[in-house]
Amino acid sequence: MQVIPASESDALLRLPDERDTRLSVAPMMDRTDRHFRFLLRILSPNMRLYTEMVVAQALEFGDKEKHLQFAECEHPVALQLGGSEPELLAKTAALGEQWGYDEINLNVGCPSDRVQSGKFGACLMAEPQTVAECVRAMGEVTQIPVTVKTRIGIDDHEDFGFLCDFIAQVADAGCAMFLVHARKAILDGLSPKENRSIPPLRYDVVYRLKQTFPHLRIVLNGGVRDTASVNEHLRSVDGVMIGRQAYSDPYWLVELQQKLFGESPAAGSLSREAIIRQMADYAEGELSKGVRLSHITRHMLGLYSGQRGGRHWRRYVSEEVRRPDAGPEVLLKSLDYCP
Repeated sequence: MQVIPASESDALLRLPDERDTRLSVAPMMDRTDRHFRFLLRILSPNMRLYTEMVVAQALEFGDKEKHLQFAECEHPVALQLGGSEPELLAKTAALGEQWGYDEINLNVGCPSDRVQSGKFGACLMAEPQTVAECVRAMGEVTQIPVTVKTRIGIDDHEDFGFLCDFIAQVADAGCAMFLVHARKAILDGLSPKENRSIPPLRYDVVYRLKQTFPHLRIVLNGGVRDTASVNEHLRSVDGVMIGRQAYSDPYWLVELQQKLFGESPAAGSLSREAIIRQMADYAEGELSKGVRLSHITRHMLGLYSGQRGGRHWRRYVSEEVRRPDAGPEVLLKSLDYCP
């Protein structure tokens, strides 16, 4: 089965450079804010970054700067939106382009009750026509790629034909890149956390999806925790998206950068100590704007994951940032506690 979207030529013209989508970090609520993305960019100059999901209504009526600001160094960076109203999504997608984002991504994968009650996220897999209308509306008002992050199925809708019908309809609306979490979502009875582990991973389904739609850019997401797995997946799909492992062990991304892009940093320039110094400089600027140090350091606690003495370093940082006057010197002093 091969379905070529009617708007294929326009959609493919908007695809990001292939090198830019080989490796990315998944949008994660309460994780991929601008402070964590700054750290990620230090770790990997080539990795594609994604924001947390921003609900379209919150962006339309809320604090736009809070939701949209990012550092110039974050490019390439994508804005992930949540919603199901084509007109509203078109307005917020246009706003994302105006702010300088490189891609607009629609969330069709989140299974939380709150998201379902707003009629967006994974429940939209049951409404491919709605998703297609949203993608088409966003594409008509922007010049940057409009992509979709989805699951391989929902509840009892887990046969390959269901997934192909969904992809075909959305691709026909102008989406040429899909970020596919290789698990189905169970919408009733499992929490979002359980939906990240209980439904079995089906990498074979994502591989088959790429074979069925060779003209589309397919990026695999879900359960990827080591470099060997990344390399194996890249034999069958166009890109790999790292999720929770990037947060719990961020320094691993230095290795991935070197393996996938062949760019070794200057000696010592990406040591953990050098990264801490760069983040201290960043923190100094952010604290002058009223940001609390803990909002930055909470994303750094995995830097010494698996390293002897790492727990001692994490304890020092976690305790010291609680002080009301905590500043960048906490990070610099923490170098004395490095393993």
